Amino acid sequence: MMSRVGLGRSGLQVSKLCFGGNIFGWTVDAATSHRLLDGFVDAGFNFIDTADVYSKWHDGNQGGESETIIGTWLKARGKRDQVVIATKVGSDMGDGEKGLSKAYITRAVERSLRRLQTDYIDLYQSHWDDPSVPVEETLEAYAALIKAGKVRAIGASNFTPERLSAALKAHATQGLPRYESLQPEYNLYERAGFEGELAALCHREEIGVITYFSLAGGFLTGKYRSAADLGKSARGSDVEKYLDARGQRILGALDAVAAQTGATPTRVALAWLMAQPAVTAPIASATSPTQLAELVAAGTLILDAAALATLTAASAY
Repeated sequence: MMSRVGLGRSGLQVSKLCFGGNIFGWTVDAATSHRLLDGFVDAGFNFIDTADVYSKWHDGNQGGESETIIGTWLKARGKRDQVVIATKVGSDMGDGEKGLSKAYITRAVERSLRRLQTDYIDLYQSHWDDPSVPVEETLEAYAALIKAGKVRAIGASNFTPERLSAALKAHATQGLPRYESLQPEYNLYERAGFEGELAALCHREEIGVITYFSLAGGFLTGKYRSAADLGKSARGSDVEKYLDARGQRILGALDAVAAQTGATPTRVALAWLMAQPAVTAPIASATSPTQLAELVAAGTLILDAAALATLTAASAY
């Protein structure tokens, strides 16, 4: 079994890599999704991340597709106690159903539980901050869910240092639940938004960090080297912004370290993230058994100090 690490102070023990469920019901169908989840868990990992809104953006989808697919997998496999399921609330589901008000969270959690076919969510995360709602109201909603046994721990995603600090203060002064994790965009290319104030806050307060876009939409796999490569997948247009001089420098460093270690750029990029002191577990997705094998291999790759320094220097901003 892969080694486990604590997520913040939550008591949850998670694998050092998390499977991203945003692709379920979008770029992979239910049957393939189930096979990928089987492979991930069989390889010793236990951490799966999704959101109620996944994958509403895809033609014909309403949102909830990813949770539904994970739910049918959980029901079929009967391994609920062997996995840590993280989902999110707050994104726009249409018809005004969004945000972090107590009334909305109370409605939304029941829908997520139904789709996931489970009695409890291990990690329930505020997907986006909602400035229109006091942090205390949101935390009170979560307190009721934790008391009812429907949620084990809570996390935040896409929060500023100020708003995360305000929520931590409400926890400390009013006995409300504590955000045990933060989910920021963070990878070798996108470093500036997390490093600094947010990383320091998470480190100081022992908040677990689970990074999204860990491979920069596939750019850090080395699949996209020039504009000509952008047509290679449905997400190609999202990586065009990385094809600048700094992006090419990062790819060069990934290639060099990959050659030294006998690994691949994908594995190296994830191993760099896993080596960052603030990071608990990067989130990454796979749409095929080949891609899944890359994630599994990344879980055991340890980079030496020189390799880490090469990557950190090449990605300086």
